[in-house]
Amino acid sequence: MVLLSPGGMAQVLKDTATFNLVCRGVDYIYNLQFKEAREVYGKISSAYPSHPMTYVYRGLLTYWENYPLISASPARQAFEKDLRRAIELCEKKHSPADEAEYLVLNLGARGLLLLFYADNELSMDVIPLASGTYQYLKQSFNHTGSYADFYFFTGLYNYYREAYPEAHPVYKPLALLFPKGNREKGLKEMQIASKNAIVLKAEAYTFLSGIYISFERNFQQASQYSKALYKLYPRNYSYIAVFIKNLLLAKRYDEAESMIRLNHNLSNNAFYQSQLLILRGVLQEKKYKNHKQAQALYAKGIKDIKPFGEFGEEYAAYAYFGLSRISDANGDKHNKKAYRKLAMDLADFKDVNFDE
Repeated sequence: MVLLSPGGMAQVLKDTATFNLVCRGVDYIYNLQFKEAREVYGKISSAYPSHPMTYVYRGLLTYWENYPLISASPARQAFEKDLRRAIELCEKKHSPADEAEYLVLNLGARGLLLLFYADNELSMDVIPLASGTYQYLKQSFNHTGSYADFYFFTGLYNYYREAYPEAHPVYKPLALLFPKGNREKGLKEMQIASKNAIVLKAEAYTFLSGIYISFERNFQQASQYSKALYKLYPRNYSYIAVFIKNLLLAKRYDEAESMIRLNHNLSNNAFYQSQLLILRGVLQEKKYKNHKQAQALYAKGIKDIKPFGEFGEEYAAYAYFGLSRISDANGDKHNKKAYRKLAMDLADFKDVNFDE
């Protein structure tokens, strides 16, 4: 997650060429064009060596170069160091004219760190960072009229403040400590960010797709956002996997199969290939009713995704749900129950399971 809005990057806007270079560089990162992204980094770090933007950019580059960035990754230390340095620089005293610039970079650095900690279930790191981030998030509401990129942050707050404790009641007491949000308004704000943000389009589309899958249960709508994301960054295998998953949930099996065939050899990234195994298992089970082939794909997918720990739990759960359904079809009540339990233990959203 990174955010560089024209109004918020006043210092960079004084050098329009550098600002445009940063925007292009971020597009390179999201499209996994790392050679080009590093060339851009060399230029912006030379122009702004001590600016927090430089550290946020490098942190984002590290995140995607090592995707999925797991807690045991050798790149973790450099990733955290860069983003912590960006936060430190943003929180130094600045002139009022620079407030939006440093606020947006502060939130971008914090957001990327929180994403890493949450995906790896590092709750002891999430809690203090999230608590400290709220004061800056509140400030973002003062800037939405001028900077469309801030709508991403306000949209996230408005939506998740209401939707998350509703989906996870254990968090309701904690949610009461914060001002109420507005689900509908939050969605509209993130939609504004997806259309008008300079650099935040990818994050807005990603969250909108996830929201419509996990909270709204509108798979057709989710697929529209993941398709837009795929069109923006066709080389990003993570976005391709999400698009295929959306198509399968929407029962658009022919389109999903075409995407799998088209992008099967896009990357040899082990995480991506393990995701594809499980998605191919869903396709074999649901479209072709080939339970034997689906079973083999699910089993291998579970094995191959295991090294990625918490990062792979969502897809492992999909595979276990599939194995449970196949066991049920085979009259194997014991394994139906055992696989179902494994799936439920891993899944955050237990009704997103391809059962229907």
